[in-house]
Amino acid sequence: SQPLLTFSATPHDALKVFLKRTLDVLISGAALLLLSPLMALTAILIRATSAGPAIFRQIRCGLNGRKFVVYKFRSMCVDAEQRKAQVAHLNARDEVVFKIPDDPRLTPVGKWLRKFSVDEWPQLWNVLKGDMSLVGPRPAVPEEVDRYQTWQRRRLRMRPGLT
Repeated sequence: SQPLLTFSATPHDALKVFLKRTLDVLISGAALLLLSPLMALTAILIRATSAGPAIFRQIRCGLNGRKFVVYKFRSMCVDAEQRKAQVAHLNARDEVVFKIPDDPRLTPVGKWLRKFSVDEWPQLWNVLKGDMSLVGPRPAVPEEVDRYQTWQRRRLRMRPGLT
C-alpha cells in the first residue's frame, strides 16, 4: 500500500532556509537598533515600578527540542513561578498550556506590556542568536513538551518564533 500523506522533518530547499535565516538576522538586528531607546525606557519603567530584574529569563524548547533561554521583559511579580500553584485553578486553556486571562500575578506595567506585546521585544535577541525565528510556533516550556502527545511533537521540527 502507498501512503497518501507524508511529513518531512527537514526542509527540502536549503536556499529557502538560508533566505529565511538571513531575513531573521536582518530584521531582528534592525528592530533591535530601532527599538533600543524604547527598550531602555521600558526596562527603567519596570525597575522603577516593581522589585526585581527588568528581563525575565526562562528555559524553553526550540528546534528538535533543544533547550535555550528565552528573554522577555518581566511582566509579572518576581515570585510568579512560586505562586503558579495558587492560581492554577484559573487556567483557561487545556491541560498542556498554562494561560490565565487577567492573571493576578501581572504588575500594572506588565499588563500594558502584554497588551501591546512589548514584553516580547527582547526575544529579538533570541532571533538574532538563532534560537528563534520571526515566524514559527510559540516556544514551549519543557514541562509542556513532556506532556505533548505524539502528534504535538511535530512543533519541535521547526524553530520557534515570535509570531
